[in-house]
Amino acid sequence: MALETWLIKVKTAISNGLDAVRTTTATKMGKKSNVGVLAFEIAGLMSKLVQLWKSLSDKNLIRLRHESIALEGVRKIVSNDDAFLLSLACAEMVENLRLVAKSVSRLGRRCDDSGLRCFDRLFQEFANSGHDPHCWVLPWKEMEAKQKKMDRYVTLTASLHREMDGLSDAEHSLRKVPQCSDMDPSIKEKKIVDLQQKLFWQRQEVKYLKDKSLWSRSFDTVTILLVRSIFTVLARIKLVFGIGQGCLPNNSSSLSRSLSVSAAIHPSENPTCKFVSGPLMTTSKHDEKENQDLSHGFFEANTKVLKPAPSTLGAAALSLHYANLIIVIEKMIRSPQLVGVDARDDLYGMLPTSIRLSLRARLRGVGCWASDPVLAGEWRDALGKILGWLSPLAHNMIKWQSERSFEQQNLMPKTNVLLLQTLYFANQSKTEAAITELLVGLNYIWRFEREMNAMALFECSKLNGVANLQSSS
Repeated sequence: MALETWLIKVKTAISNGLDAVRTTTATKMGKKSNVGVLAFEIAGLMSKLVQLWKSLSDKNLIRLRHESIALEGVRKIVSNDDAFLLSLACAEMVENLRLVAKSVSRLGRRCDDSGLRCFDRLFQEFANSGHDPHCWVLPWKEMEAKQKKMDRYVTLTASLHREMDGLSDAEHSLRKVPQCSDMDPSIKEKKIVDLQQKLFWQRQEVKYLKDKSLWSRSFDTVTILLVRSIFTVLARIKLVFGIGQGCLPNNSSSLSRSLSVSAAIHPSENPTCKFVSGPLMTTSKHDEKENQDLSHGFFEANTKVLKPAPSTLGAAALSLHYANLIIVIEKMIRSPQLVGVDARDDLYGMLPTSIRLSLRARLRGVGCWASDPVLAGEWRDALGKILGWLSPLAHNMIKWQSERSFEQQNLMPKTNVLLLQTLYFANQSKTEAAITELLVGLNYIWRFEREMNAMALFECSKLNGVANLQSSS
């Protein structure tokens, strides 16, 4: 009996030891799998995916087709070719998605799921051939639900960020109070109690938000949500822009939602990209050869579309500089009477050599006087028309650039400006001709305002002189 009792004790001790090891391991794994502070970066990725998905709604696609590419400025200095402009829009959406996917692939490497760890390879394969072995492409209604879920995560994580900042401020304030030697002890004590109470509730709020937000979600949970959304967004892009219409996923009818709009966006003349949901089926030699020919790189081909032509401002790296220049000119045209000589010289210093030469050629032979109010009015009308189509592209350029700056990368974009709506793809010579015209007109109305002011001052001084003579007599 003593031996049996001893054996039972040994068995129990070993069992308890194994349980403790399992619990410790599970706890460590649980801590390791939670995204923690990476929640803020992940919220940024989710907000970008949500924006991409919303940009592919029927309403936004109609706006793209009938408004965005129909901007007067786009037609005048970018292109008048609908197919080309739509290909730019499609390429930019794909590039934005690729950049999000690149960040998600890093998260995938920290997942337990082997499929998620191979996300980058599977995404490349899906982009090139349409093969979706894990059936990650979601139907429209399910994707809409996922979008709302990501929206909630983004909102909660943003609230967590604010509350954590508030907690840090409260802790800092509490540390500073005891150092205030000139404060009355009773007031100091009351302030410390108030701050401690505030700190307690702040910590409770942070704890609650950590539990509800992305902070406490596992890498697998977060990554599968991002991965499925990325696959679905790419499938939707290909569907609405007519890429691979010949062979779409089984759920393509629910994904399209509005085939009439999809067909109106960018009908494909060469529907070659194939989508295959589920396990890869056995293909014929002809299909294998076709797939090999088509797998040279979907993203590589997309990058070529976004490369600006040599004749554009983007190729000359002048798009942002010209946007700032146009905005400065716009302000001066609105209030020419407030433009001083120094500001005029600063503006001239911003001009590249090509515009300076064309401006000198235009101003050669122009008289010294600008006193014709009719001509000044005509110039104002002409400048207003030019700014009417050129200024929106300049402002869009600034918005597009600022939203993609390093500081803003993890924040929700406030506008839906596409690169084709900026000066990036604008023809350099046409843009410079328009800017030169603005400068010629600005030169005239600036001189006109100065001459009118000089004449008004002269008349005023003349009247004052007459009044003084009359009073002295």
